[in-house]
Amino acid sequence: MTSVTVIGAGNIGAAVARLALTAGADVQVLTRDPAKAAAVDPRVTPGTVGDAVTGDVVVLALPYPALAEVADRYADGFAGRVVVDVSNPVDFATFDALVVPAGSSATAELAERLPQARVLKAFNTTFAATLATGTIAGRPTTVLVAGDDADAKAALAGVVEGAGLRAVDAGSLRRAHELEALGFLQMTLAAGGKTSWTSGFVLER
Repeated sequence: MTSVTVIGAGNIGAAVARLALTAGADVQVLTRDPAKAAAVDPRVTPGTVGDAVTGDVVVLALPYPALAEVADRYADGFAGRVVVDVSNPVDFATFDALVVPAGSSATAELAERLPQARVLKAFNTTFAATLATGTIAGRPTTVLVAGDDADAKAALAGVVEGAGLRAVDAGSLRRAHELEALGFLQMTLAAGGKTSWTSGFVLER
């Protein structure tokens, strides 16, 4: 089973860490406060951002503005690893736009900073609650994955499906643009009371 490092222990980070534990992975959680990392689950290996990463798959469960700093800090440490961006680069001042250039994505920017890593987009279209329960409307929660490395996508899919969820290949890294738009739409619907923060889109086969 693939080992996983999660950087960040907010709602998504904690949910992904527990998902990976359910799949049988060894899980490291790094935060600025190691006590918060330890509080995610007694089975994780907690640490501080800046510690060496141990996971084959590294999930950056961070807000968009924090990606550049962490990417630069771990430029060498991420080389050869699968690095997963979960962010939605939303303009929270207006909550009416994405802050990346038209046609680009937070994940594309991250990939430029980490040319030696295998960068993927995933988990940004699923709320933490649906990762925690593993279901939406009685169906397995679907995690859409975009990236250019088939082996990297397969490694992440193994973790997702090992926890009983469904992983779907959403295409190349260019599709991160559309996934971020979908994530943004889902957030605005929930914020506007049209859906809830415990709901999500169901993808039928």
